[in-house]
Amino acid sequence: MSAWIEYFAVAAGIGYALLAVRRIRWAWVFGGISSALLAWLAARSALPLQSALQTVYVGMAVYGFWQWTAKTTKSEITRWPLWVHGCALIAIAAASLVLSPALAETTGASWPRLDAAVTGASLLATWMTARSVLENWLYWFAVNAASMFLYGVQGLSWVAGLYVVYFIIAIFGWREWLAEYRLR
Repeated sequence: MSAWIEYFAVAAGIGYALLAVRRIRWAWVFGGISSALLAWLAARSALPLQSALQTVYVGMAVYGFWQWTAKTTKSEITRWPLWVHGCALIAIAAASLVLSPALAETTGASWPRLDAAVTGASLLATWMTARSVLENWLYWFAVNAASMFLYGVQGLSWVAGLYVVYFIIAIFGWREWLAEYRLR
């Protein structure tokens, strides 16, 4: 049964990413379904923060759908100054260093530091996506690469493959959003 759940999670996740590139609000529905299923798979695979992250993604899917629906037209793509990204990366690194020892000790997490870092970066990137911040795609490059590894070493090859697809879609997302940003 978990194989079918993995396949369905991957299909819904691809739907999410493709619709998000086009900034179509229904992306968030597909993302919520995929995340709910991935939360269950991650929990069964000793990736507790990935499971928690996917659970938070379900809530973020509601927020993203609301955010993209609240506007009568697509929200304008914005950019963050470099110093904001620097602060964000320092905060993610610090949170990972603080959280990972407790995570390793209390949950038996397989990759506590990487799990914590991916979780922090994923939360930020998801929020940036919902807010139409261009650089979200750059964060997704790193998150997707790390997630390929995390899920691959845990034997979830279809989910690892999903992150390969996400990485490729992020390239297109970056290019499309950048072109739209430059047009205005």
